[in-house]
Amino acid sequence: MTGARRKEQKRLEPNTQGVSLTLRVRYFETDQMQVAHHAHYFVWFEAARSEFCRVRGIDYAAMERAGYFLPIVEARCRYRTPARYDDEITIRAHVTERTRRTLKMGYIVLRGDAQIAEGETIQMLVDRDGKPRSFPPEIAARFDAS
Repeated sequence: MTGARRKEQKRLEPNTQGVSLTLRVRYFETDQMQVAHHAHYFVWFEAARSEFCRVRGIDYAAMERAGYFLPIVEARCRYRTPARYDDEITIRAHVTERTRRTLKMGYIVLRGDAQIAEGETIQMLVDRDGKPRSFPPEIAARFDAS
């Protein structure tokens, strides 16, 4: 690579190293037809991502105290079939890619064995001023762990 910085990149197999979170669709998350509003899927992704961090020993509050933040810079969701009021759903969160500064996570939403949605978020590690930073090795290792 001439003149280009080599990117640290860790690609992981989807769904093999993830964390699952199960919850019930609450009434306030639905519309008049008792179908979950599309925006709530992103809230569920965040809940699964938080559980992922908890299970992996990633203390987000401690990261913030140390001056590291992981804002979402991109998010998407593909809805296959609706979640409805009182459905028990499972959200699986897994890391699909980590570079020096970004984290890409994938999500699968299941009702029983049926996949009803899938999504992805991309986060960038930044400091208090919003400037991109590289993952400290101890944090990178927790995201990369198998």
